[in-house]
Order: sequence, then C-alpha cells, then structure tokens
Amino acid sequence: MPEGDTVWRTASRLNEALAGREIVESDLRWPGEIATADLAGRATLEIVSRGKHILHRVEGGFTLHSHLRMEGQWRVEATPGLEARWRRNPQLRALVAAEDWTALGLRLGMLDLVPTAREGDLVGHLGPDVLGPDWDLARAVDNVLGSGMPVGQALLDQRNLAGVGTMWCAEALFLERTAPWTPANELGRDVVERLVARVHRLIDHGRRHAVQSSTGSYQLGEAHYVHARSGRPCRRCGTTVRVAPIGEPTRERTMFYCPGCQGGLGPTDDGRRQAPLGSSRGAGRSRRSY
Repeated sequence: MPEGDTVWRTASRLNEALAGREIVESDLRWPGEIATADLAGRATLEIVSRGKHILHRVEGGFTLHSHLRMEGQWRVEATPGLEARWRRNPQLRALVAAEDWTALGLRLGMLDLVPTAREGDLVGHLGPDVLGPDWDLARAVDNVLGSGMPVGQALLDQRNLAGVGTMWCAEALFLERTAPWTPANELGRDVVERLVARVHRLIDHGRRHAVQSSTGSYQLGEAHYVHARSGRPCRRCGTTVRVAPIGEPTRERTMFYCPGCQGGLGPTDDGRRQAPLGSSRGAGRSRRSY
C-alpha cells in the first residue's frame, strides 16, 4: 500500500494538472449512484491528500474521494489525443478531464462522491496527518501511547497518526533500535516521541523525492535498511534481516526488522531460515508473501 508521501505527491500532481480548470468530462466507473454522476461543467477547486486518502474538491460543494489501497494509481495524461485504450481499459475506475490534462484512476481501492461538508464521514477517524496542516506531534504520541498496541502496530493504525505505512514504520523502528512488538506504553513517552518524530522526518523528506530512501542512497537496492531486505545482512550489525507479521489475526501487516539491532526474534517469527526476497532457495516463510 502506498505510503503517505507517495499519496501526497500523487495529490500534488493531480492538483497541478486540474486545479482552477473546468472539468469537461467525467466517467466514474464504480457501483452505486456515483456511476451516474457527471462533474462536467464544474471547476476543480483543489486536490489534497489526507493521510493515504485523496480529496478532489469541485465547484458546487462536492468532493471526489479516492484511496489507492494496494494497487491503485492516478495517472495524468494529455487530453488532446488521449488514446482510446485508456477508455477501454478494464482497470479504469475514474476519468476526470480538463481541456489540457486528464486524470485516470486505475485499480482504485475506494471511490466516493460526497458533499464536501461531509468529508469527515470518510476521513474524520484519522489521527494527525504526518504531512498535513493538522500535524500535532504531542497528539500523535498520546494516541500511540494510549493505543494498548505493540508499537509497530500502533504506528500503522491510521487512527493514531495518518500516512504511515509498513516501509516507513519498519525503517523508523530500525533507526531508533526499537523492537516492533514492544507494547507502546512500556517504551515511555521520550522513546515514543523520538520514534514518531523520526517517522515524520522520514516521510516529510520522502515526499520531495521520487525514490524513498532512509539510507541517503538512491541507488537500486541501497535505499533501505530493513524494508524488503529479509534474508540479507543488516547494514549495521550483519545479522540477517527478517520479516514477520504484526497485528491482529486476519489484519496482520508485514514487519521487516533486524533481530540483532532490535531485541531478538519477534513473537510471531518462527525463526526458520528466510532466503532473500525473490530467491527460490530456502524454506518455510522465506517463500511466503506477507
């Protein structure tokens, strides 16, 4: 699932292409009444992100809300000469066109059209947005501490702070030498505050670059410390990086971590050998995808 910085860049690109321009065509391919809605003739006011959600506000008091989930994306293509293949694409879920640019929503995970005054029905449950004007470090720390969750799970819960995904969660925990499965309230406020502040710095830096890097390198295979590096040596201590699930059953998320730097094997890690991702060698969980 795209992280908050990726969603922020997507919203910024859409806003640059459509804000202040009249919509000349819309095609919303989603079950329900939204499928018959027509936004043509209304101007786009602005397109912003809220955590991992995208809010496309249009004239007349309406908001087109979308969420990318695991595989969704928004593309921007030139309207003049727009290839017919895009309109025939079975993965197309939304088309919003201005005279010069067209936004194409492919494989979207959510799509809603609501009165702008009711955006809170869709995003009001979210905690402070890591990249938003409502960012509040103290409130985010309070939410994490009061969640009653392991700290890795708490950081991923969008009700505590919005915009953090598995990649930045794992990288921040590694950089702060924190075990992902430690109950947040056992870490103490100072530790949680450093961790949340680290997450904020990483994501704020990430929104300015096409390649998300926590190491300072933007070369292929060198951008991360632990994310997607299971079965490979830790860049810091040489211990083999591992991957295990975190969270409630049926809602688990992927957690990459270094047992050497982060307090040993996690409670959901069976300890079996894990081959590097993409390798056909190894056994057990080395062949599983979390």
